[in-house]
Amino acid sequence: MIKQILSTLKNAILALTIASSAVVSTNAQAVKNVVLVHGAFADGSGYKGVYEALTKHGYHVTVVQNPLTSLEDDVTATKVALDAQDGPTILAGHSWGGAVITQAGNHPKVAGLVYIAAFQPDNGETALQWFMTAPPAPENGVLPADDKGIVYYDKAKYHAGFCGDLSKEEAAFMYASQGEFYGKCFVTPITDAAWRKKPTYGIVATEDKSINPQIQRAMYKRSNTKVTEIKGSHAVYVSQPQKVAAVIMQAANEVSNK
Repeated sequence: MIKQILSTLKNAILALTIASSAVVSTNAQAVKNVVLVHGAFADGSGYKGVYEALTKHGYHVTVVQNPLTSLEDDVTATKVALDAQDGPTILAGHSWGGAVITQAGNHPKVAGLVYIAAFQPDNGETALQWFMTAPPAPENGVLPADDKGIVYYDKAKYHAGFCGDLSKEEAAFMYASQGEFYGKCFVTPITDAAWRKKPTYGIVATEDKSINPQIQRAMYKRSNTKVTEIKGSHAVYVSQPQKVAAVIMQAANEVSNK
């Protein structure tokens, strides 16, 4: 009789274990979607190399063409892209795009965040506040807003200050294809910082002349971001796409296994 009871109990435990494993397997859905957000003085075309590296590994990649007209508008454009994803997604942003993903990253489909030489403000903070926490490099060419409130990058400094590790031809194309960046973006505070709730990864571009690497390290340290340092200019996602893609894939793999 005792043998029969023990056998029944053993079978019940085995069935429960199998059922639990099935639930865990369902919940631990692999993250195969990536949404990429560009920053100021650039557009989405710079992500071509990262796109190619990720898609070769089976990722579904969406590049947001954010309007750069306001934080709210850029967040809306990013959320539209996130709405279209079919499951959990890594949301990555470069430069100003870091502020955008900080606000947009609360979207329920976002499983993790990747900051690529990017601003990472907290609640009540702006990108400009962080920009001013360290002296700019001599090569930095961010100009004051014009009479329309648009901020441009000095053409004479664009190559050295924004993408010094690219060819002159590549730099010329990037300059020609950038969007108009409205200065009010820089001074709009974050209201709900997603990095406080989501797994967060960051890339420091060690040769950055647009956002001082000291600023990047300070922001990432404050938020306990998992940091990777890559030797590259501010446009590290263009010059080192394989290395940037590797960080995004690391984030996708690690959040999938949690």
